[in-house]
Amino acid sequence: MFCPYCRNADSRVVDSRLADDGSAIRRRRQCPQCGRRFSTVETTTLSVIKRSGAGEPFSRSKIINGVRKACQGRPVTEDDLALLAQEVEENIRASGVAEIDAHEVGLAILEPLRQLDQIAYLRFASVYQGFESLDDFEEAIGTLRRQNEDTGQRVPTGLQRPLTAH
Repeated sequence: MFCPYCRNADSRVVDSRLADDGSAIRRRRQCPQCGRRFSTVETTTLSVIKRSGAGEPFSRSKIINGVRKACQGRPVTEDDLALLAQEVEENIRASGVAEIDAHEVGLAILEPLRQLDQIAYLRFASVYQGFESLDDFEEAIGTLRRQNEDTGQRVPTGLQRPLTAH
């Protein structure tokens, strides 16, 4: 790390602290040559690999925008979406990977979204799990019912009765 004042190639770390919800480290440094102090911020880079093979930086705003569509008309606030995006990013970073497939990001959204709103979860899951028939929806609804029974959660009104063919 070069000193920004005298360009000396050496510096000593005086203090380190977590910043940005733990996704970055702020270090206070001191130059041994000129004695001046300066700060650096260290972050890890998380890249998302798209279907085309191109990589781009991970973006919480893209998660929020994608989930917002599934939550349209549901009682979900912008703060809820921001917390969901933060949780997804923390889970992905905790896995220790530097690059992740875009489809895997979509799958990582499913569990936090299920906990936030089950109807939005079904909408989102139908895309990312590739639902192809009503049987896929019925299976997902059955899984939600079992999870709700196991945790004692209330089953949303629209999921209380089995689907029937007309």
